[in-house]
Amino acid sequence: MKLAVVGGGSTYTPELVDGFARLRDTLPVSELVLIDPATERLEPVGALARRIFARQDHAGKVTTTTDLDAGVAGADAVLLQLRVGGQAARLQDETWPLECGCVGQETTGAGGLAKALRTVPVVLDIAERVRRASPHAWIIDFTNPVGIVTRALLRAGHKAVGLCNVAIGLQRKFAALLELAPSDVHLDHVGLNHLTWELAVRRGGPDGEDMLPGLLAAHGEAVASDLRLPRTVLDRLGVVPSYYLRYFYSHDEVVRELGTKPSRAAEVAAMERELLRLYTDPALDEKPALLARRGGAFYSEAAVDLAAALLGGGGPEVQVVNTYNNGTLPFLPDDAVVEVQARVRAAGGDDPVPLPVPLPVPRLDPLFAGLIAHVSGYEDLALDAALRGGRERVFKALLAHPLIGQYDLAEGLADRLLAHNREHLPWA
Repeated sequence: MKLAVVGGGSTYTPELVDGFARLRDTLPVSELVLIDPATERLEPVGALARRIFARQDHAGKVTTTTDLDAGVAGADAVLLQLRVGGQAARLQDETWPLECGCVGQETTGAGGLAKALRTVPVVLDIAERVRRASPHAWIIDFTNPVGIVTRALLRAGHKAVGLCNVAIGLQRKFAALLELAPSDVHLDHVGLNHLTWELAVRRGGPDGEDMLPGLLAAHGEAVASDLRLPRTVLDRLGVVPSYYLRYFYSHDEVVRELGTKPSRAAEVAAMERELLRLYTDPALDEKPALLARRGGAFYSEAAVDLAAALLGGGGPEVQVVNTYNNGTLPFLPDDAVVEVQARVRAAGGDDPVPLPVPLPVPRLDPLFAGLIAHVSGYEDLALDAALRGGRERVFKALLAHPLIGQYDLAEGLADRLLAHNREHLPWA
């Protein structure tokens, strides 16, 4: 089995490689190709990847290349984890929205739109080249904003699934609090990428006992602390929102905080410099402890499970993915992309593209459904702006976002977005 990672020079990659090495019975990788144009990152990351495989006696081969077409040729699955513009662009996404009193964040609000505009055309070009070089390959997208990027891929007819680590992170957290094996904890996870709620925490499987009320009663303070929300908010909602909901439920407080401390992008950039220094040590043959602070916790396990299930291996049948709505949330169009539990299966029979099939979702409280519908509408406009360009489309997407929603803010943010992203937006 050949896997290719586009953005293989990312400092995330050793986390992914460690998962491939440890979970080789689930996903038997014979060749792992790391693809990245930045050789100064690719080479130390690739060398560490080979040492990790060797330390764990993995028989697979790790190769590196800057040639995308050669790297994806013959691949069974291609994982996308790229960042157009790097941490410098992320720093801008987190900074200029604050000038308008809006949250600065790389996946939501105005910063998230900027990232989508930069990313969607690049990802679609990569996907077309994958289709030519390896038409049977699955594309697994971990590139943010995952919901918008996955919608772009699916609308273009690609065999694509979006992946995020929020659900698996919460599953592992809850399993530890409940003193259960992660495989015994099933989440009723519903929403859009980075806009989700856990409606239930079930023991054993989709039909198991709901342990969420007891979890909140016994461990509500710990859960709330991780989400940086008051315990009373969780008690009143009766569900567990993802930590990204803090940008919506506590927007003004977050803006004040962001104005008084270094940006996350600056922290990550410093961390990446140190990680790359560590990766050049020929004695290092495991992922360093510092990588846990980089983000992407449990990404490797989620990626292995998803790839294994798509390719006919031993991955779990039910997983949280980003895929077409297709009636799952009846208040959204079928071609909206939702993040929910779905049955994932390999190709077989007469179905040439067996996309994941979402599990049924109970009728959602309007408190959640309304925000989902609002953000999904924004995502549709954001994708239109990413595909066709134009300041007016950017303005309309900003105006539609629930964290903006005022014409004067949308005007000021549109000007700033274009000023800071001209090198990445040919139409601008």
